[in-house]
Amino acid sequence: MSFTTVSQLKRDITQILHRQGYSVGQDGHFELRKIDREALQKAHTLAKAERLSIRTDFIRRFNPVAASLIPDGKDIDVNRIDPVLVEVLPNSVEEEFYRWWNLVWWSLPYERAYGRQIRYLVIDVYHKAVIGLIGLQSPILSWNVRDECLGIMREERDYWVNQSMSAQRLGAVPPYNYLLGGKLVALLLTSDEIRRRFYRKYANQDTVMCGRKLPARLLFITTTGAYGKSSVYQRLKFDGYTVSEFIGYSQGSGSFHISNNLYQDIITYLDNRGVTTTRGYGSGPSRKLRLIDTALQSLGFQNGAEHGISRAVYLFPMVKNLCQVIQLGERPLWHQRPGAKLSAFWKDRWAVPRSDRDDTYSHFKMRNFMECVERDMLWTCSTLEKR
Repeated sequence: MSFTTVSQLKRDITQILHRQGYSVGQDGHFELRKIDREALQKAHTLAKAERLSIRTDFIRRFNPVAASLIPDGKDIDVNRIDPVLVEVLPNSVEEEFYRWWNLVWWSLPYERAYGRQIRYLVIDVYHKAVIGLIGLQSPILSWNVRDECLGIMREERDYWVNQSMSAQRLGAVPPYNYLLGGKLVALLLTSDEIRRRFYRKYANQDTVMCGRKLPARLLFITTTGAYGKSSVYQRLKFDGYTVSEFIGYSQGSGSFHISNNLYQDIITYLDNRGVTTTRGYGSGPSRKLRLIDTALQSLGFQNGAEHGISRAVYLFPMVKNLCQVIQLGERPLWHQRPGAKLSAFWKDRWAVPRSDRDDTYSHFKMRNFMECVERDMLWTCSTLEKR
């Protein structure tokens, strides 16, 4: 897509919004015509198709390898499931598995990770299969729902936020999702292994913003539910403590509603107006949102980067006294959560009971799933041709 006039750019933006289920008023305000689950999924369709399109060759090349670690449900012996955390390192085969599942399974499009990053595959050693993904990255600096809940003051935000991470990807893949594998992945998010890995990786590093050393403590993790409150995170407890806590809703801002091609046109438009769009520090998600907001406001759209989809926000404390640590300066009292203990708890509490009362997992067939992946590739092509 390439625009020749400002009026054309405005028409292109309006057309993209319409395709994603938005109505655009004469005053430039846009909002989703419906807010049910189907409408929310439709709103992300174009963004997901764009991200799939540039990785179609990789997906098809890696399909046979991925299929080798996807068991049929009937071959799963639930009592023998043996979960372990395997860190995803750059240029590793684990990274390819992570990337493949990240693209083909989640309905929300993958966004590029910025800043700090720690990724894991949850592997079932006994069945030689992927159970789920954990993808952590630097959180956004300013977030009212988080800061108000924890009592983080503006002048101290950099200090505390850099002792946390945001889970951009968190969930189970088939057939383990039928066995409530998402609860296992959520439990492992707070494991000792991840907390200690954070310390080893980021100890003695300076922050980019202030150029100072901060404690390499992973005090808490935040994540969001894609389509409202998550049944996976609700009432999730271990050893008498709440593992995840719903703390409110996000304000509904982001960039998925602006396609990649359209974003490049927006950058050209801003450049022509003398707005600085060069990269450098601050060129991550917050920078992109500011540029989108600046351009759309200038073009007469009221919302800018506010797409209107509020997401449920969840807090995963790694310490028992999180608010006291932040507000009163208390010493952290760490949860002790070995991954093996969390996995055993999940299997006894959720996986085995679910398999006893519901055999849906056993009907899953790898071949049928791979056929769905291929259909998605064809859908991607047809979706982008309609732009």
